[in-house]
Amino acid sequence: GAGRAARRGARAFTPVGKAALQDSYGGDQAGPTDDLLAGRGLFYLTEQGRLCLDCTAGHYQMLWGYNDPALCELAARAVEAGIVWDNHSNIPQAPVKLLAHRLLALANAPGEADPLDTANLGCCTGSVACAAGLKIQLTCYHRRAPQGPPPAIIVIEGNYHGTDMIAQRLRGMWPQHVRDLDVVAIEPNDGDALQGAFERFGPRVAGFWAEPILMNREAIPLSAEFLQLARRLCDDAGALLCIDEIQTGFWQPEVFMSRALDVRPDIVICGKGMTAGFHPLAAVLFKSRHDVLAQYDAISTNGSAALPALIALASVDRIVAQADRIVAVGDRFEAGMHALAGEFPGLLRDARGKRHMMGLKFCRVQDALELHRRAVEAGLWIRAHAYHAGHSTILTKLALPADEAVVDHVLAALRGLLRAL
Repeated sequence: GAGRAARRGARAFTPVGKAALQDSYGGDQAGPTDDLLAGRGLFYLTEQGRLCLDCTAGHYQMLWGYNDPALCELAARAVEAGIVWDNHSNIPQAPVKLLAHRLLALANAPGEADPLDTANLGCCTGSVACAAGLKIQLTCYHRRAPQGPPPAIIVIEGNYHGTDMIAQRLRGMWPQHVRDLDVVAIEPNDGDALQGAFERFGPRVAGFWAEPILMNREAIPLSAEFLQLARRLCDDAGALLCIDEIQTGFWQPEVFMSRALDVRPDIVICGKGMTAGFHPLAAVLFKSRHDVLAQYDAISTNGSAALPALIALASVDRIVAQADRIVAVGDRFEAGMHALAGEFPGLLRDARGKRHMMGLKFCRVQDALELHRRAVEAGLWIRAHAYHAGHSTILTKLALPADEAVVDHVLAALRGLLRAL
């Protein structure tokens, strides 16, 4: 009934055309638009009045769904009390400083002998935070080898560490603009290739980068053994190990997946879901001996945002309180996705990912694209990875309010769509 009433109200809205947008975001789209009109919880309403279950958490960042009532109420009370949305990094309001302490406590294992003890919360987006992490790695390398050869960065094939030019160089872009930097990309979980890369470059390795789940590479998870090998190799080479938790951070009962994998990084990057879709804020967590950047080397004008920091603190409290439920729901979804892969061996190669962050890998790219089209048409908003050679995966990232009923609905809907292919 509520959905029908919402759709009736939506008909009074005139969809806004996209001609003013760049072509890559639909500026050249012909015909009527049907973009997001309104969102609440796990659902959004389109400009044409279609109700959709968002299975991607607003493209991976709406931790608690759209306009979570409790967080909206907290934001309103905080503004009334004088907490500001945003201010300069030089004068951080109390929530920013409290969040720095909380993130560091969460990122370190109990009794860690060499803890992460410094936070940069002056970064608005994950791209800025990743760029800061790269700057730390490269600056530390040039300090220990001021007259040395160009540094090398080892990454995972299919990585995504933001849209900064150097970060995009890590995934093969802009070689004509970013020089004097060797980038070595290896396949996920290939320990022999990892060891070979470190043997080849030795002390020239400035850093290693990894995402615990490669959401830009069809939701491939990295194994604990692979990341622990990277830790040992970085120690031998004097390189800094960076774990990019922009995707995985805050979607875990431990908050950081690196903790669950028992990895001890030198740098941790977090963002996206940290502020639950309110004003963006990202963080770089590192060790004080690597605090090598000057004051304005790695900040955003609109970093140090106090109200989003408060939202992040509230999110941590909620994750801790709901940890058992989060694990139970995530495990149910993961098991269900693997069951689907077993039911449709002719269509699906496998399921991959972890808990709320899952993908179904298709044998044929045409089937992945067709299922994606039918799912969206049926009101199930999912993603499709099919724009690189060999990619043929549909992706999901359920927001944390999803319960067993939502999981079962998504699995049943996918099963029906798979049967119809």
